[in-house]
Amino acid sequence: MGTVFSFTVRDPGPRTAAALERVVARLHRIDEVFSPYRPESEISRLGRGELPLTACDPDVARVLDRCAELAAETGGYFTASPGGRLDPSGYVKGWAVEEASRALRESGSVHHCVSGGGDVQTAGGPWRIGIADPHRPGAVARVVAGHDLAVATSGTAERGPHILDPHTGRPATALASLTLVGPRLARLDALATAAFAMPDPLPWLAARAVPALAIHPDGTTEQTPGFA
Repeated sequence: MGTVFSFTVRDPGPRTAAALERVVARLHRIDEVFSPYRPESEISRLGRGELPLTACDPDVARVLDRCAELAAETGGYFTASPGGRLDPSGYVKGWAVEEASRALRESGSVHHCVSGGGDVQTAGGPWRIGIADPHRPGAVARVVAGHDLAVATSGTAERGPHILDPHTGRPATALASLTLVGPRLARLDALATAAFAMPDPLPWLAARAVPALAIHPDGTTEQTPGFA
């Protein structure tokens, strides 16, 4: 996925080490299936018309169905085909992190944190999650705290203006970063990507009771009423 995953388990038990081995293997399998950077991945071959959906891993159909639902929910601001190329990465990374957390729960862990590329799913708590300051590398702009938190951030600090507005095809640059908080990361990560491309995302997020913090290019901040 071109990023780093990390795991913090506060309540390790006799099944934790084996569970982490299975989680890492599962993440590598997800990368093999869904990576748009691998020419031989199933998602790349599907996008080129070389592989029918029925021959793909069953997760592919499930992920694309969820992407279609998110596209409808966001008025097309979320898309599994940015720039006309099949690429559901906007959903897959958060889903993969959430899958890893679910596997750790099944192993008996109720106090852990899984981070993938800066997006976080926690279990138990309390946890304190730092939100990176897009204008000061290595600095924290805000901290959110609580139990069973998911935190997703989209922005330009790490990779530049890489999120496209699907309606115009141009990079979204109205914000420097947008952070959403909720209980489950898969949907939250996709909504962060979609909302970042919207011209005025905070009212849209507030209407859906999704707590959000926006950091503007000039460094000013704005948040929904539910963000604490």
